[in-house]
Amino acid sequence: MTPTLIWILVALVAIGLYLSWTAGRLDRLHARIDATRAGLDAQLLRRASVAQELATSGVLDPAASIVLYEAAHAARQAEEEQREVAESELSQALRAVFGEPAQVEAVRDAPGGEAAAHELTEAVRRVPMARRFHNDAVGAARRLRQHRKVRWFRLAGHAPFPMAFEMDDEPPAALVDRAA
Repeated sequence: MTPTLIWILVALVAIGLYLSWTAGRLDRLHARIDATRAGLDAQLLRRASVAQELATSGVLDPAASIVLYEAAHAARQAEEEQREVAESELSQALRAVFGEPAQVEAVRDAPGGEAAAHELTEAVRRVPMARRFHNDAVGAARRLRQHRKVRWFRLAGHAPFPMAFEMDDEPPAALVDRAA
């Protein structure tokens, strides 16, 4: 073998190793997206469940109970295409019902209300964090998938292009002020 052929083989092996490493990195990012999406789904379900439980507890006035129950039920039953909208509507309903500190205090004063208010506070605080983790993972995968080497060598395989979860996740001010 000639030295030129050896160097060509070394270069091809190095390129192959680099492409393999990049494909592995992309695969790990896709696995991270799946894990963060599962975490986000769990937090959204928890928030909707706590809101629905609070709406049916009889602690809130009837109008607030109906608004909160319908929004929470819609968020739990939403199809994947409508999930972002339904979750945003639940956030708006939570802000409408718990916009005033007096409403939060009324819930806390009811029997078992302290625990329910604490659980709701924790649920609405965790949703933005879970969404941020998911969207950060999606952003990292998108940036890597935009590189030419990934497109040219089709290192992403048949994995769908990752999509961020965009929703209104601003928590009610009265719950956040109380928690801080």
